[in-house]
Amino acid sequence: VTDKGNNFYIGSAVEFEQKATKFFSDTNAFIELSSNPFNEILDKVIQLLNTLRGKDLIRKWQYEQMIPDRTTCELAHLYFNPKTHKDGIPVRPIESTIHASTTKISKFLDKILRPIFDDKCKETTIIDGTSLIIELLKYNKKGLLKSTTLFLYI
Repeated sequence: VTDKGNNFYIGSAVEFEQKATKFFSDTNAFIELSSNPFNEILDKVIQLLNTLRGKDLIRKWQYEQMIPDRTTCELAHLYFNPKTHKDGIPVRPIESTIHASTTKISKFLDKILRPIFDDKCKETTIIDGTSLIIELLKYNKKGLLKSTTLFLYI
């Protein structure tokens, strides 16, 4: 499966390894770990939550929603998808954290903060193509849409 589109990419493992190595050297965004930090990270997360619970800074139900399950947690890992729509078929890094020891904390905080964030950002958030067109029309009516207007996609 590829990064964009419905393409199926077949390449050799050696070629893919070279593309990943090139990505690492071009970006300097990642370092290779010399040891597995999984147990240390998991223990620190559990210790933090136990401390918060022990000091009654979080409720029991909050603790239960955030505490990681040692049997299902795994170290976050990096993999790559090929960008078949680009020349030379470079790779895009994907960090899988779905079973990381902090995932339950992240989901819990998102549930609490999402409504506040959405409310505060609703004036500047585009949710779909229709809302984009509506906002562009408003922007144009105000005389702000110029030939030099720059757009950013995040």
